[in-house]
Amino acid sequence: MAMTNYRDLSTLSSASGAGFQFEFFCEVTGETWRSPFRPYRRGQMHGLVSKLTYWFNDLHALGRAAEYAADSGATRAKAAALAEAQQLAEQHFRRCEECGKWVMPAAWDERGGHCVQCAAKARGYGAVAPSATESASPTAVCPNCQTPSQGGRFCHECGFDMASAFKSCPSCGATLPRQARFCTDCGHGF
Repeated sequence: MAMTNYRDLSTLSSASGAGFQFEFFCEVTGETWRSPFRPYRRGQMHGLVSKLTYWFNDLHALGRAAEYAADSGATRAKAAALAEAQQLAEQHFRRCEECGKWVMPAAWDERGGHCVQCAAKARGYGAVAPSATESASPTAVCPNCQTPSQGGRFCHECGFDMASAFKSCPSCGATLPRQARFCTDCGHGF
């Protein structure tokens, strides 16, 4: 299955820096990995010719030809660059068969063969949301040993620095991924 967890960072403008690059992200932790920049030579040539036509008015036909050449091959070149980037990204990510998410090694449970979220559900953590009268069960799992978090900066089981992957909501105390912009329990904005 093709990876869809990416952002397109490509630049196809008529600049000399035209090329393709993609940023893939872990669907659990939000960590990112960028593919190497792949220059798009036709786009770069168009940028160079555009600069020349600015200085020399007689080259407008050459500028249009370079623009046509750049535009005609852009879709195919971008698709090839994406396919190559996806192949490289598959070396940095694993796909959870349970939920279908693409995750990085920090969010993978080797023992269970799932992402840490599915592994926590399989162990009975976080499968049911607590009622308002119950105390909140741990929402985060240590990426190192998959033990449910009891709060605090370090994992109480293995000592992993949870602050590197998670943060606490100052309003309600919920543990969230470091990249979260809003608390999923109370809606507090970071």
